[in-house]
Amino acid sequence: MSGRREEILDAALAIADEHGIGKVSMRALAERVGVTPMALYRHVSDKAELLDGMVGRLLAGLLPPDAGKARAWDERLAALGHAVRTMARRHPWAAQLLFSRPAVTPDAVRVVDLIYIALLEAGVPDREVPRLERLIATFVIGFAASEASGRFGSGSVDPRGRRGLLPEGELPGHSRLAPWLDLPSDLDTEFEADLDDLLRLIKAVAGGQD
Repeated sequence: MSGRREEILDAALAIADEHGIGKVSMRALAERVGVTPMALYRHVSDKAELLDGMVGRLLAGLLPPDAGKARAWDERLAALGHAVRTMARRHPWAAQLLFSRPAVTPDAVRVVDLIYIALLEAGVPDREVPRLERLIATFVIGFAASEASGRFGSGSVDPRGRRGLLPEGELPGHSRLAPWLDLPSDLDTEFEADLDDLLRLIKAVAGGQD
């Protein structure tokens, strides 16, 4: 990637951090980097390519330069999960963008390939690798998006308090689980448990091959 293109994508990320992803436009970006909108087209042909480039820029920063076979496959996938969560905390709008755009730039595709390699090393059959990659991405990005948006926390909506206003006796599942639903959320512990469950699922798929 050229230095000028990196500068442009970094400027787009900064605009999104300051004003939200909806405010990222070719005009706003041109103003940020001090050029005319037409001058941007030498580096990004349109808004779609800009957004794809932002996805690639975000994903490229998830893994260290020595990512690959430096650690066991499960350690690498866990590290990736933590990196996505950290990235979403730094850029709360990023999960929305990652869910809305495919991984098509070289940087983005390399990250997907690292997941493929980890799954293959785990012994997952080739035919199941793409499905499990989608499952991993959906879980990790979904958790990060829910956390960043406040869906998992009480926030101003206070879902736990509102849940108490529901009619008694009509929701037997909620009634039985009430003591657990009212416990404070420990998202760090929950994320680790979810990752462990996901890794066990991968091992189960690998172990169940014909």
